[in-house]
Amino acid sequence: MVAQRVSLTIVLLAALCVVADAALAAGVQTAVSTTIPRTADGKPNLQGIWQVRNRAAYDLQDHAAKQGMPAGKGVVVGGEIPYQPWAAAKKAENFTNRQTADPLASCFMPGVPRIMYMEFPFQIFQTPEHIAMTFEWSSVFRLIYTNGKARRTGVDFWMGDSRGHWEGDTLVVDVADNNDRTWFDVAGDFHSEALQLVERYTLLDADTIQYEVTIQDPKVFTKPWKITMPLYRQKNMDRILEYQCQAEAEEANGDFERDPHTWYPKPGDPIVPTGVIK
Repeated sequence: MVAQRVSLTIVLLAALCVVADAALAAGVQTAVSTTIPRTADGKPNLQGIWQVRNRAAYDLQDHAAKQGMPAGKGVVVGGEIPYQPWAAAKKAENFTNRQTADPLASCFMPGVPRIMYMEFPFQIFQTPEHIAMTFEWSSVFRLIYTNGKARRTGVDFWMGDSRGHWEGDTLVVDVADNNDRTWFDVAGDFHSEALQLVERYTLLDADTIQYEVTIQDPKVFTKPWKITMPLYRQKNMDRILEYQCQAEAEEANGDFERDPHTWYPKPGDPIVPTGVIK
């Protein structure tokens, strides 16, 4: 009889612990969901200027420092990229020839997801029907349709074709119709035209987005794999600036000289009308 009472007491205590844990978890989730900024339609407000604080653009995996490549920790879930044997050899070749073979060395568009973790800030604009992203690097932009608009057919894109929807407080973006001319990083990680991406943007607090991407490409990888990283709000910027890759490369090569009339004058400087030579 005593043993039965003890057993019943233990069961009741365990049940109370489970209920308390569930209530605590629900309370934390509710607190998070009510403290993040929201748009007029109740969606998490992703608008603002964002930037990574990692070295994923150089190499998605853990890597030591090399010429032109600072050391950094990886962002691949599980640590390894599941290349097929031939693709692993191709990646090694890309790495060896990265200074000239990297598409970015020719100022080609970085593609997705690479543009998201390059060391350049970007700005998000949000409406009920679209999410627009504009990037400091070469004024590249992305337009993510969240209104159910159908994809185009028979066309591939440097930046892919993005279609998004909301799953609770997470923006989920399917990116398809990618070409095969972009890399994931300086280290030579690559893909084919069969690349399919699923991005997930979760606003953890007012200043942090958790960014996760599931990557599939049956022509190159043996299975899907993921990368994940935080994006941080840039509070000391009221606008993004410009870095025009091709123009900077041409100027560095001596192909042209910088025109001072294309830059904002200093306070107090006279403004010279267009076409007037001083």
